[in-house]
Amino acid sequence: MRDCRAIIEKIGDAKTAVVIGASFIGLEVAASLVTRGLKVHVVALEKLPLERVLGPELGGLVKGVHEEKGVTFHLGNTVKSVEEKAVVLDDGSRIEAGVVVAGIGVRPNLGLAQAAGLTIDNGIAVNEFLETNIKGVFAAGDVARWHDAYSEARLRIEHWVVAERQGQVVARNMLGARDRFDDIPFFWSAHYDKLSIRYTGHADHWDSTKIDGDLANLDCEVSYMVGGKRRAMATINRDRRSLLTEVELETELLLKPPPVVTIEAQEV
Repeated sequence: MRDCRAIIEKIGDAKTAVVIGASFIGLEVAASLVTRGLKVHVVALEKLPLERVLGPELGGLVKGVHEEKGVTFHLGNTVKSVEEKAVVLDDGSRIEAGVVVAGIGVRPNLGLAQAAGLTIDNGIAVNEFLETNIKGVFAAGDVARWHDAYSEARLRIEHWVVAERQGQVVARNMLGARDRFDDIPFFWSAHYDKLSIRYTGHADHWDSTKIDGDLANLDCEVSYMVGGKRRAMATINRDRRSLLTEVELETELLLKPPPVVTIEAQEV
């Protein structure tokens, strides 16, 4: 909220904006600025927005929706310098900018955790109960890296639904329960009133995708397949299908033996 208010305050009478980064946060900011009447340029290293997370089909769709609203993309570029009223890119091009917003990612603040002797693994390592290597010390939210029971991978996800659900599990376990965190990861991303993406599961890589529906008409679902099994699904305007997918993945998880995760103390 603080960042949101700061951006609104800085807009002033600006007519143009440059957003650095084509991630979810960068594109959502771009959409908000367009809605406020600004001409928006998005600068990013990738060749297609969100391709790493959603694949080329949905990445291309997202790019097209933003372009229809007037966003200009400068992909495969970085910002070389920021001037008072402009941004200069690495290819020498200069973009007028009344306001510049950087949405290029964050890193977890692990200094206190490391000093306290907690095991660090691209975040604070926790077991299936979200407990660290020190008994009675738990971690939840963006900073926690846990063993995902469904994908069998260690994850650290920066989306608030995951953080909220982990916080509930930690609260119960601090009160003496031994609840495993085995919720299926979920997030959504809204772009204008036209495009809302709901993503269930997790797949940082996949062998293939299966598309059902019509991408062009914003009515579809995309399954991300690994070894012939669906690991995640993204839906557009199919909210019921998104909910059913979460139930299906949870049901499949019930048939698997629960993992036993040991967090080794790190050497200091």
